[in-house]
Amino acid sequence: MIQPVDILYQYWGYDKFRECQSEIIESVLAGHDTIGLLPTGGGKSITFQVPALMLPGLTVVITPLISLMKDQVDNLRARDIKASCLHSGMSRPERRLALDRLNLGVTKILYVSPERIGARDFVDDLKRWNVSLIVVDEAHCISQWGYDFRPPYLRISQLRQALPDVPVLALTATATPEVVADIADKLAMKNPAIYSRSFARDNISYIVRRTVDKDSEMLNILGATQGSAIVYVRSRRRAAKLAQYISGAGITADFYHAGLEARSKAAKQEEWKLGNIRVMVATNAFGMGIDKPDVRTVIHYDVPSSLEEYYQEAGRAGRDGLTSYAVMLVAKTDKAVLTKRFNEAFPGREYILMVYERACNFIEVPVGGGYDHAYQFNLTKFLATFGLMPNPTLAALHTLTRAEALIFDENMNSTSRVHITVNRRDIYDIKMDDICSRTLDAIFRHYTGLFSEYIPIDEHLVAQATNLNPQQVYESLLTLTRLGVLHYIPRSNVPALYFPTSREEPRHVNIPRSAYEDLRERAEQRMKSMVRYAFDDSECRVMGMLAYFGEANPKPCGHCDVCRSRKPRKPVDPNAAKAVQSHAAETVSRLFDENGGVISSDRLTAELAEPHLSAAIEILRRAMDDGTVKFHAETFRKIR
Repeated sequence: MIQPVDILYQYWGYDKFRECQSEIIESVLAGHDTIGLLPTGGGKSITFQVPALMLPGLTVVITPLISLMKDQVDNLRARDIKASCLHSGMSRPERRLALDRLNLGVTKILYVSPERIGARDFVDDLKRWNVSLIVVDEAHCISQWGYDFRPPYLRISQLRQALPDVPVLALTATATPEVVADIADKLAMKNPAIYSRSFARDNISYIVRRTVDKDSEMLNILGATQGSAIVYVRSRRRAAKLAQYISGAGITADFYHAGLEARSKAAKQEEWKLGNIRVMVATNAFGMGIDKPDVRTVIHYDVPSSLEEYYQEAGRAGRDGLTSYAVMLVAKTDKAVLTKRFNEAFPGREYILMVYERACNFIEVPVGGGYDHAYQFNLTKFLATFGLMPNPTLAALHTLTRAEALIFDENMNSTSRVHITVNRRDIYDIKMDDICSRTLDAIFRHYTGLFSEYIPIDEHLVAQATNLNPQQVYESLLTLTRLGVLHYIPRSNVPALYFPTSREEPRHVNIPRSAYEDLRERAEQRMKSMVRYAFDDSECRVMGMLAYFGEANPKPCGHCDVCRSRKPRKPVDPNAAKAVQSHAAETVSRLFDENGGVISSDRLTAELAEPHLSAAIEILRRAMDDGTVKFHAETFRKIR
């Protein structure tokens, strides 16, 4: 009889599960409602993907992130696992094809957005598709006490009513006890089995560094550490600016945010994962679903709005279990910044309704229109047209999304896709010009599966193969679409507005308390917890986080900055300390002389062990502050 570990090895190549994965899988296979609390990097996806391949029917995965949804489907298909998705960013032909595959029973895992549950006939369709398991990813989104509450998640209860005998698996990496209880209640779970790994990450040192110069402090940290790093910021402009600043100091760096084209995102991410780029400066758009085990340092240049957010992002360090660092840079002004950010995140109701009305007018959706349609939405042009400020306007759109008045999708990046729509026998009977013919031949040579589904293509690759330019390829694909040979969906990175209901007059738009006031109160509590973490040095950083997440009797971690400051200092032998300093200084001087005024980080760590290494790094730090040494390209360079 095939065991879960056999499936794990066959498709993923691992011969054992991580902590809690096996227990969750066994609970699911036994038909129990289950809640899995696994920290960032704990392998949540495996806990439903393995059962999905063992259960007889369809596994439905409800997830809020369309970009992650598409990545998951692509990754599963690469492992020869039949997976599909349904979301508002798909074209009607794409949705029709996905539904056809579901009706034929050839799909094992279906990813859907929570909004899709409310679509016409969807629940009835599920009854026909032989559903064996319902998975709720990012399950904290169903709780009004969660840091990312999304009212569309409440629709999942409709699935429980329609499929009462199908078990539900709820997964999250960040949930307080009240959120866990709320998840079980909202999902109508029947005595759920709860499996939880400790939120403690013993290999990560959590550090708060107070500074008046975040730029210099960031460089000092990067200079004193090795390996891949992430620097998290709150704005796209700052991401690009800091990446340029770090590169100017000789450290390979790039930036990443949601506004980049899909191809650019993929290229940057790949370069960083391969180690060709050491530092990725990014907004919170970077990291979700990325499994790079050897990130040694995560720096938060800007203070996050909640401990949940911070824990998620800091937890991307050290997934290989080796010593890593999570450093938050804090300035005196950051308390005021957090307060301002909080106020912008919750503009008044009048402002929210004004944004709704103007957005509908901007995309020319009449009152009573728009139902079940998605519209491209040029946010930059919208803001300029009406003279609106970005942050409160975005917050208003997100509030309207939670209230289900409309769905604002800020990350509608998609690659170009092609699906052949004519019979294989008839395709060459259609008259077409030479450019169209060359384009079509190149697509057939480079891509397979075109007759059965939409396949991602790269116009630049097709252009190279045909000696055409990308514009000619683009125009020929449009011509082939008009001829009925294929259906071409060009890539897009324009945000979209989707209407789950028809447009209403502003006075009739219902924004429930759960989508605004309750959320505001909870956000204020989270902000205060973040302030305590960043500005209160009376408690171990890890103890504070573990207590926040509901772990009983947490103990001091012993290696955060607070714990280190409390360790009794051993009596210092002046002569021994002087000898360490002297040896470190002599070694630094000798290495500079031997290498023409340049010392690589690797050479320094190979030459010296503790405590001499720390003494040498401190000497070099002081020299950097004095301007006599510069850190450049993983090396310390003496300025003559």
